[in-house]
Amino acid sequence: MKKIAVLTSGGDAPGMNAAVRAVVRKAIYEGLEVAGVFNGYQGLIEGKIELLQLGSVGDIIQRGGTMLRSARSEEFRTIEGREKAMKQLKLNGIEGLVVIGGDGSFRGALELTELGCPCVCVPATIDNDINGTQFTIGFDTALNTVIDAIDKIRDTATSHERTFIIEVMGRNAGDLALWSGLAGGAETILIPEEKYELPAIIERLKSGTGRGKRHSIIVVAEGVMSAAELAERLKVEAGIETRISVLGHIQRGGSPSARDRVIASQYGAKAVEVLKEGRGGLAIGMRNHVVVNYDLKDVFEKPNVFDVEMYKLSRELSI
Repeated sequence: MKKIAVLTSGGDAPGMNAAVRAVVRKAIYEGLEVAGVFNGYQGLIEGKIELLQLGSVGDIIQRGGTMLRSARSEEFRTIEGREKAMKQLKLNGIEGLVVIGGDGSFRGALELTELGCPCVCVPATIDNDINGTQFTIGFDTALNTVIDAIDKIRDTATSHERTFIIEVMGRNAGDLALWSGLAGGAETILIPEEKYELPAIIERLKSGTGRGKRHSIIVVAEGVMSAAELAERLKVEAGIETRISVLGHIQRGGSPSARDRVIASQYGAKAVEVLKEGRGGLAIGMRNHVVVNYDLKDVFEKPNVFDVEMYKLSRELSI
């Protein structure tokens, strides 16, 4: 293999730039040419491909977002769109592709691999919801953003003796809510993986008030319900007044943490090593603090592992 390419796709995550930098510099170190595909799969279809040099990725390791930019592509979902993408890869002499992104990006990479272009995927999503890896790029930074917000909101909650509901991202996975709720000392955490009972939440809030507790923090993942909906239900069913904070896209931005920069560098370099060997259809991840590669199909075919013990601990410590 003499020439590879790298693209970022889907929602941006802090640390994507660090991963792009690692792919480019590791590829050049290994004697490969490396091209950047701009605007994700849509840019691939349109041929937005440029050869990258060492200086192309200088001064980006500390920046959030992605220098290659990202875009949704309905056209790529069609076989015609994927064939156009394959044509562009061949026209540019690209023999392998590193895809940095989440679940949807991985599916696209698997389809390109099946069409003949070896792809290796690097997990980058703040939701930390990719099967087969303990941590995805961006999760640690987003987690610290949420914790910072919880700490500040708690100051106001204490001052005004109120219950605050904080809505965080996580449509199908509750890692961001669970980890931030545990680290932030939230009294209640609602996540998609665990069923909730509103009467139990109400009882917990009233029990706290009964023993003199003057404020509470509830962290809810967007996949469970919105903060506004939960606030309305608590008001109607229990007469409990709350205030809400929806953190939204602030969770995706910001300079990546040291941890995200390190794992992004490790993942990106590992992806190049695998591609250089001519292998594709693989994902890069971390297991027991060791960077590994594994079958990309495992991401979709194996069940997502949820840390039940951590959830139990959060309940036990919030009594």
